[in-house]
Amino acid sequence: MLDYKKVFKNRKTRSKVLKALRFIPDKPMLKLQYKLKLGRKLNLTSPQRFTEKLQWYKLYYRNPIMKDCVNKYTVRDYVKSKGLEDILVPLYAHYKWAEDVEWDKLPESFVIKTQHGGGGLNVVVVPDKSKVSREEVVKKLHFSVEKLGDTSGGREWAYGGLETGIVVEKLLVNRDNPEAGINDYKIFCCGGHAKYIIVDVDRYIGHKRNFYDRDWNNLHVTSDCPASDREIERPENLDEMLRVAEKLSEDFPYVRVDLYSVDGKVYFGELTFYPWSGYVQYTPDEWDYKFGEHFTLIKWGGGTT
Repeated sequence: MLDYKKVFKNRKTRSKVLKALRFIPDKPMLKLQYKLKLGRKLNLTSPQRFTEKLQWYKLYYRNPIMKDCVNKYTVRDYVKSKGLEDILVPLYAHYKWAEDVEWDKLPESFVIKTQHGGGGLNVVVVPDKSKVSREEVVKKLHFSVEKLGDTSGGREWAYGGLETGIVVEKLLVNRDNPEAGINDYKIFCCGGHAKYIIVDVDRYIGHKRNFYDRDWNNLHVTSDCPASDREIERPENLDEMLRVAEKLSEDFPYVRVDLYSVDGKVYFGELTFYPWSGYVQYTPDEWDYKFGEHFTLIKWGGGTT
């Protein structure tokens, strides 16, 4: 397979290349990207792999609620509609543009992010406001805003046309090891049923990722992130997290529900419909099929072919 990140090392260059290829319809573009990134042909006629089903999902499942759910601000209303307002991370402020940020009115620590899109470039963690400038943060957010409404990267329909906005929330802290960051529990849900839990740990000091089943058995699966060299402790409130995930996922054939657990309390992270854009090689390879077994494909609103 081609490691396109080595060919185009600069992220802005990769973005420009993808934008230049926007004239290519979604279906052939997804086939091309899948072949380049995973080294195999994409089966859209009868997809079996999880990674294949995610590409199909991009093309043919277009539930309008998804757009509210990927928006970091409007998703808060979706969570409230499920009777789960108590799991929302406290909101400090919401702005239209990065330039609108009222720096002096913000607390000493916070997380600031664009309300559209996913990935690390859309989020700036500020543990100590006195050690970072407003201009530096605004500059980082600007690059994310420039990509607003652009789905050319992975042709992820739900992210197209989102309104711009900046969200500022409370910074959740790992009290035992603040430098490591908090554990991120990513729960694979199909048709309202939680199937697997992916746990990201030590994000800021050597990011690792483990895969578990509902009974907290380590599946010994790896992806684009190395597995942890230690067993991750089963959270005491895992049952509560699974309940929350199933409530938030009940409207969709598939969604990954990201949650945090801090001092025994569950917090909402985000809803992700196309994890890693469906371009991750799972090892052993059989898990690409196993993850896909529970994912029942349902058409909604057609899509481009």
